[in-house]
Amino acid sequence: MSGAVVVIGGGIVGLATARSLLEGGHRGRVIVVEKEVECGRHQTDHNSGVIHSGIYYKPGSAKAEMCIAGNRSMVAFCREHAIAHAVCGKLIVASDRDELTRLDALHDRAVQLGIAVERLGPDGARDREPHVRAVAALWIPSTGIVDFRAVAAVLAVLVHDAGGEVRTATDVTALARRGDRWIVTAGGSELEATTIVNCAGLHSDRIARLAGADPSARIVPFRGEYYELVPARRHLVRGLVYPVPDPGLPFLGVHLTRTIDDRVHAGPNAVLGLRREGYRRTDVDLRDVVSTLAYPGTWRLARRLWRTAAAEQYRSLRKAVFVRSLQRLVPELEADDLVPGGAGVRAQAITADGAMVDDFLIVEQAGAVHVCNAPSPAATSSLEIGRVVAAAAGANGVRR
Repeated sequence: MSGAVVVIGGGIVGLATARSLLEGGHRGRVIVVEKEVECGRHQTDHNSGVIHSGIYYKPGSAKAEMCIAGNRSMVAFCREHAIAHAVCGKLIVASDRDELTRLDALHDRAVQLGIAVERLGPDGARDREPHVRAVAALWIPSTGIVDFRAVAAVLAVLVHDAGGEVRTATDVTALARRGDRWIVTAGGSELEATTIVNCAGLHSDRIARLAGADPSARIVPFRGEYYELVPARRHLVRGLVYPVPDPGLPFLGVHLTRTIDDRVHAGPNAVLGLRREGYRRTDVDLRDVVSTLAYPGTWRLARRLWRTAAAEQYRSLRKAVFVRSLQRLVPELEADDLVPGGAGVRAQAITADGAMVDDFLIVEQAGAVHVCNAPSPAATSSLEIGRVVAAAAGANGVRR
């Protein structure tokens, strides 16, 4: 493959894709354009920092395969480039006997996927996390923690060192097809490319439509709100403590995660966002609100999950309710132990019939590859996603 490739989006997936293109022997220019003044400002930076194991994902799905491989490659990448990280393990807790069936199903899935797992009773759970209350638990030793923005920063350096370009403060405003080339209007100037790769995350559907592609789904933002444990109470959590998730939802429930800089996050709630990059309750963007409310898929999803949505919103507004959710995991926690800890926004792709797109969604057109859904565990899987997307871009370029 030769000719210029423009990668739209300087998050961890876009940078990993650019690096893979350059490492794969791409003979033309590789240019990453990022609208913010720094790379990795949004989903890359606003997440839990967990290197996931892959236990939650359906065997045979791209999510499962790329997460399991990504767990290994991300840890290896961090070791190679001296990025602070820890493989600390994770405890998945069944708080009552009603959750045992789902816990056992997760155990069986881990075995099927080849993920190391240990089933623990109450005493075994306390050996791992002394302040946890559990009737049973799973210990997943391969789960880790890292600052993914630090990973993105290293990827940006590697792209530059391999001959690529990373242009920040460069917003894409137009895409036009001229013959076998794309004209990318970005940052007030035009770039000519044989191939474009859309890794725009929260705006991936808009970039796809700007290119004339049909993403078959729309991004609906969900804000994940966190609290943080005050320093004097961080000892209550050694590592990562999660509840047994509801398999019918894409969210993992309120959990406790120690970060690589030794803080402890608690959360998140998952509430509908009123701005795609809105990290505060007061952040509203009229265009984003109209996009969400005018989309039939939003209302079809709401009809199906209105009780869950109402419960999440109630917990968002009532700290006492949030605390009770955490006390199912760690009974000693009190309201005074928690202070606001920021938020993230998840780019959830939803189809017109109201289904949440559960797996990665990659849409191709002539000279273009669009990553239209890269949900959690995208950061964990980013190096693997980058290889897949780079290969798709290469094949796309060859067959034009």
